[in-house]
Amino acid sequence: MMKIHVLGSAAGGGFPQWNCNCRNCYGLRQGRIRAIPRTQSSIAVSSDDEHWVLFNTSPDIRAQLQAFPQIQPRNGLRDTGIGAIVYMDSQIDHTAGLLMLREGCPHEVYCTDMVHADLTGGFPVFRMLEAWNGGVNRHRIDIDPVSSFTIPGFENLRFTPVPLSSKAPPYSAHRHDPHRGDNIGIGIEDLPSGKKVFYAPGLGSIEDHLLPVMSQADCLLVDGTFWREDEMIAAGVGSQLAAAMGHLPQSGEGGMIHVLDGLRHPRKILIHINNTNPILDEDSEERRTLQRHAIEVAYDGMEITL
Repeated sequence: MMKIHVLGSAAGGGFPQWNCNCRNCYGLRQGRIRAIPRTQSSIAVSSDDEHWVLFNTSPDIRAQLQAFPQIQPRNGLRDTGIGAIVYMDSQIDHTAGLLMLREGCPHEVYCTDMVHADLTGGFPVFRMLEAWNGGVNRHRIDIDPVSSFTIPGFENLRFTPVPLSSKAPPYSAHRHDPHRGDNIGIGIEDLPSGKKVFYAPGLGSIEDHLLPVMSQADCLLVDGTFWREDEMIAAGVGSQLAAAMGHLPQSGEGGMIHVLDGLRHPRKILIHINNTNPILDEDSEERRTLQRHAIEVAYDGMEITL
């Protein structure tokens, strides 16, 4: 049996975003829309409900762990249920929380070479933590060729990285020169049951190699950042299109709804929801559209058992 716990379900900035008065953020603060707050995206996965692999460490990590009793200290003076950390990319909203975990160093950290380069270079969080018992024990995620791996202490789980088309962080030396390994999705299989989940909070396009992975999963937790391609512009809070930010919107021809409609087997859940996305309003027509297509919206504290 595999358990997936959603620590955070929002995109960078969370919901409501601290400096935003868009319709959603203002509406939530004023009680004018039916919606729930969300922290920045991360999940935890376990096969025994006691030891957990974290996928990303958002800046909200301390509050997320405080809200999750199963991962809190159980034995001895200092303890944690965190057995390893896997990074999907090197975005600040997915990595900065590692600084909040410095008291638990060294951490067992799994990431690609591109992510490692960013986290020792443009945003050198790994180097910053070296003074705390060495910081991290880094394990390489192989993508050339792709190689599945297991993590000590989690022998019932097998992890398969899937390179994705997306964007390196704005601080990255190759922000405008995408490299294989800047962003990955990951398939997680519970070996005793054969059940699989595919997690991809950042997904710029659906490439040919991706559809078979998605169709074979029992559950999908995939990019739900934007409803429409020009959402930031339409909301008056930005100037970039979704594609330029490395995200596939839900609506429109070839959008995420169209893609997910073609997959009959998996449970379909959107995660990494931007504060501007109308699906956060539970009474919106956009949320009703998702319901008609049997697509769920992740929320903080959501639990999935496979």
